[in-house]
Amino acid sequence: MWSELFIALALLLVIEGVTPFISPAGLRRTLSMVMQMSDHSLRMAGLASMLSGLFLLYLVR
Repeated sequence: MWSELFIALALLLVIEGVTPFISPAGLRRTLSMVMQMSDHSLRMAGLASMLSGLFLLYLVR
């Protein structure tokens, strides 16, 4: 179980690192837009992300 958790964490870090590696300027623009979003919008985006991840896990498992 722990090895699977570390594999998932490693994959998360790899995926998160792709955007700043490929397009640092694009990442800065995106983060600038995120800073201007309301708290409610950020919460809804986070909720949508979590639900999408849970659904994907359900499909895979």
